[in-house]
Amino acid sequence: MAKKKAKRATKKAAAKKAPARKTKKKASKKKGAVDMIISKSRTKACASINVSGDFYAALDEKVREMIAGAEARADANNRRTLRPQDL
Repeated sequence: MAKKKAKRATKKAAAKKAPARKTKKKASKKKGAVDMIISKSRTKACASINVSGDFYAALDEKVREMIAGAEARADANNRRTLRPQDL
């Protein structure tokens, strides 16, 4: 009888255990890779025609240039905040 109780106790304990959590794997970044500022899905949603894969990199580069220019203008005006007029 003691063996039956022991088996039941272990089965109950096993049933009460929380299921193991599945962890998401972090996206591996290539060495030197930079995150894009723009969202591909939002860009695609705004365009009424097809979008080439190369377009996103070019758009990201232009946005970075615009931000750098805006930073330079704000800095020249002794400000640490970017404003719409800086674009």
